[in-house]
Amino acid sequence: MNKQFVSRVIYPLHERLCGRKTFDYLSQLESSQYFQRENIEALQMGKLKSLLLTAKNHCQWHRGRIAASGVVLNADKPLTMEDLRLLPVMTKQDAIINGRNMIWHNAPGGAQKYTTGGSSGEPLIFYFGRKRQESDAAGRMRARRWWGVDVGEREVYLWGAPVELNKSILLRNARDRMVNHMVLNAFKMSLKAMANYVDAIVAYKPSCIYGYASSLALLAGFIRDGIGRLSLPSLRVVCTTGEPLYPYQREVINDAFGAPVANEFGSRDVGFTAHESPSGQMLLLSESLILEIIGPDGLPAPAGGVGEAVITGLCSEAQPFIRYRTGDLIVNSDEACRDGRGLHVLGEVSGRKTDMIIAPDGTIMHALAIIYIFREVAGVREFKFVQHSRTEFEAAIVPQPSWTEVDREEIAQGLRARLGAQAQFSIDLVSEIPEEKSGKYRYVVSHVSLPDGFNELR
Repeated sequence: MNKQFVSRVIYPLHERLCGRKTFDYLSQLESSQYFQRENIEALQMGKLKSLLLTAKNHCQWHRGRIAASGVVLNADKPLTMEDLRLLPVMTKQDAIINGRNMIWHNAPGGAQKYTTGGSSGEPLIFYFGRKRQESDAAGRMRARRWWGVDVGEREVYLWGAPVELNKSILLRNARDRMVNHMVLNAFKMSLKAMANYVDAIVAYKPSCIYGYASSLALLAGFIRDGIGRLSLPSLRVVCTTGEPLYPYQREVINDAFGAPVANEFGSRDVGFTAHESPSGQMLLLSESLILEIIGPDGLPAPAGGVGEAVITGLCSEAQPFIRYRTGDLIVNSDEACRDGRGLHVLGEVSGRKTDMIIAPDGTIMHALAIIYIFREVAGVREFKFVQHSRTEFEAAIVPQPSWTEVDREEIAQGLRARLGAQAQFSIDLVSEIPEEKSGKYRYVVSHVSLPDGFNELR
């Protein structure tokens, strides 16, 4: 559709019909990004007080923690970071065990159920509301504008697709077409599929391409080895997400698509968090989040020091994430934005590497294609999935007390649907998932090399 019609009519109408004030929030973000840093931090403190009041009034679990912390929610007393640090940190396990006592089901617009990808091996079921949706969408829109891509321009998404299409998926696909988004399946990347993707991208003439870092690097390697570089004068940026972007991936994506590469940082539980700017800095969505970087001693890491990202989602009213330990290690930065914004700057982000899985028929798929199967099964607490050969796979599962053989069959059906009839796999129940020798956890591991020309892209 005409981009002006999409940006001025279709997209705003869609958001209004969904009860979201996304474009109002986008207008606020466009203005507030140029506030002085201290003014942005004052804005954060005001939103923090509102969030804590919501948590105290509507979320039993948070109510007890706020009361025990000694934080005073007085209308005449502004909050400070010192007040926030009186609260204990919140872990993923807290959310898994106590999630029912954290939810405000009557949040404006309701609370929608969601599940994390489970790349850490233990999926998290949580709820989010309209404010979180508005923040994620508006935050991405603003970040795209940094790169000269406005709402309504054509975008290609290299993203995960379900095995079976249901009514909600069909509706989402229709919505994508109406707002000029074309979605290509990152879970089915055979050589034939990638050739079709290249043709589709060239014909579509997108302004932006967005997808998993490893999947985009894989497609870029295919392009590089086949035709060298795409001719896409319309393309202004390739945005990567979902996992760390390594320098060699950035290089091959840039070479193949002939456009700059910008990385995004975020997660399902805390949402869109930060985005790379044209000046090469990762800028926090400071109006929606408070980021603390906590060192091993439990204190804020000094500038240049490494610590764990602890995030408070200022728009997470339906299920507040307050001082939430993300598990990501980040270098603490005291830099200012080189383009004059007051937004906080993230240092280097460290994350987990994701393996690609190769089906017996040669289809290459992102690890999330497998993770999605396990995360939807209520009887799975933790898991590890290993590919030993093109046809041999092994799943180790730490079960929930509710585990039944129905769960095993659901997993088996999902794996057969993804991997095909030739796949041979075992599903074994274990008491724990051991960590790697490095001390880290990897829950999808493949010992099978990618096709010739792709091995260096793993």
